[in-house]
Amino acid sequence: MSRPILYGARQFADSMRAVRRNTMLIAEDIPETDLGFRATPVTRSVAETLVHITWLGSSDRLIHEELHLDSLEGFDFPALLERSAIEEKRSRSKAEILELLRADGERSASWVEQLPDAFLAERVRLPGGGSTSRFEMLMATKEHELQHRAQLTVLERMLGLVPRFTGLA
Repeated sequence: MSRPILYGARQFADSMRAVRRNTMLIAEDIPETDLGFRATPVTRSVAETLVHITWLGSSDRLIHEELHLDSLEGFDFPALLERSAIEEKRSRSKAEILELLRADGERSASWVEQLPDAFLAERVRLPGGGSTSRFEMLMATKEHELQHRAQLTVLERMLGLVPRFTGLA
């Protein structure tokens, strides 16, 4: 008798879709006139944060699919962040940002749900000598989005909005 998979690629993809849906709800709640708002002059604006979130999935596909890296030793993370910053600074309408979030979220989730368990279990060497699985790295991207969503919630409060997930409407 085979043992059921309690949390595999399909379940992970579904959780990615749920996280992205909720990120999009926050993005929809923030008026287009406030997309340029920043907590401080040196932080990302609302729009830049949302575009940065879309960049996360494409960096996963670069590292794990296109380059299929088995080690991050020597990987040029500053160049990756620089490309993200360029995309974040590009002027976009709220509708364009929402479409980026939707399209990237679905592209990433569709990609993840077809990944075989053996691929997800592959180890990737980290700078400094440790290692982690591809699954854990992809999970970290989802967690990274949640961290940025928490930042967006703070920005909503600063804008005088009541975040929908607080139950304090």
